[in-house]
Amino acid sequence: MQLQIRAFDAGDIGKLSEIWFETSLRVHAFLGEARLREQRVLVEQAYLPNSETWVACLDGVPVGFIGLIDSFIGGLFVDPGRQGSGIGRALAAHALTLKGELELEVYAENRAACAFYRRLGFEEVSRRPEDDDGLPFEVILMRLRNMDRSASRMAGA
Repeated sequence: MQLQIRAFDAGDIGKLSEIWFETSLRVHAFLGEARLREQRVLVEQAYLPNSETWVACLDGVPVGFIGLIDSFIGGLFVDPGRQGSGIGRALAAHALTLKGELELEVYAENRAACAFYRRLGFEEVSRRPEDDDGLPFEVILMRLRNMDRSASRMAGA
């Protein structure tokens, strides 16, 4: 199976929302399922349709996505059963090619995501003690600075 990355279309909302929710239940469990269910509505109605979203597909089936707002990664999610197979790396590399630099925020408690982004060459810029909703979940701002080194990391070198 070959991975393809294509632009989002409205027909993707259900599958991408499912990927977002299943992944979030695992990596953002500290937020609570009720809050994640509320956020899922925003993902479907606002975030996916209003960001520059790219979809990773295997045999035409969406298995992950990245949502961009300019060069800011609003979200990068991969189907939990497909994580660790290079899909997230491919989506980040695609975004880097498009934008030339990338920035994102990640929950400090999501240690796997923090480690993933560091492996790709993202560096911590700052931290804040509360998330966007004012809740006490530490958030880390990360930026991809060195293009050459980052590109080779994303290529798996």
